[in-house]
Amino acid sequence: MTPSVRIVPSPRRGSAVGSDVTSRTIYRHRLATRLWHWVNAVAIVILIGSGLMILNAHPRLYWGRYGANFDTPWITFDRFPGWVTIPQNYNLALARNWHLSFALVLAFGLLAYMIVSLFNRHFRRDLTIRRRDLTRAHLADDVRAHLAFRFHDPEAPGEYNVLQKLSYVLVIFGLLPLVIVTGSALSPALNAGFPWVLDLLGGRQSARSIHFLAAAGITLFVIVHLVLVILAGAVNEMRSMVTGRWRVPE
Repeated sequence: MTPSVRIVPSPRRGSAVGSDVTSRTIYRHRLATRLWHWVNAVAIVILIGSGLMILNAHPRLYWGRYGANFDTPWITFDRFPGWVTIPQNYNLALARNWHLSFALVLAFGLLAYMIVSLFNRHFRRDLTIRRRDLTRAHLADDVRAHLAFRFHDPEAPGEYNVLQKLSYVLVIFGLLPLVIVTGSALSPALNAGFPWVLDLLGGRQSARSIHFLAAAGITLFVIVHLVLVILAGAVNEMRSMVTGRWRVPE
């Protein structure tokens, strides 16, 4: 997620010899960003699957401190099928082990990514939301461009558009920290040392509900992200997240 201004012209595949038609290649994603992306992708998939298995143990959510079969939930789920849970067969203990292990991967990975992004100025350079980005005209233009499947500004192809900035900022500084804090508050070991966190969140059941809502928001972001990657050109986008180099579309 770290665009660079370095552009490498290269002959377009299939162009005639001597033609001046070129395609531009941008070094778009640095190594730290690429590593965090793939580690994070694996962690989130496992956390979602194991979290659904944990939710199968009691598929009801409440607000407040207490929640049991005879209490009124604000939402009730059917049991999630085995093809979306980790493990596939019902095993609450194993699901908790998977969930807690990869929660640590998610938390420390996010911390490392934030530290590196501060040092290499990724946040300041690429994710800063300026006042002009939030004007009604600018937002409307960006929405129309997305509806027309134009995801990149031809005059500044390496820069994020405002919808990308807003979504990345929401996930990196909002949903991910929130899901980590609420998940930590639900851990008996951490809760014993910091019981005030649950009080701050409104009780154990409120923390569980907020944890679910934050995880649902992350899941929705992942789905939309994958759809946009396919629409923008899956091969080019995937190559940029593996090698760092992204070919600017025509």
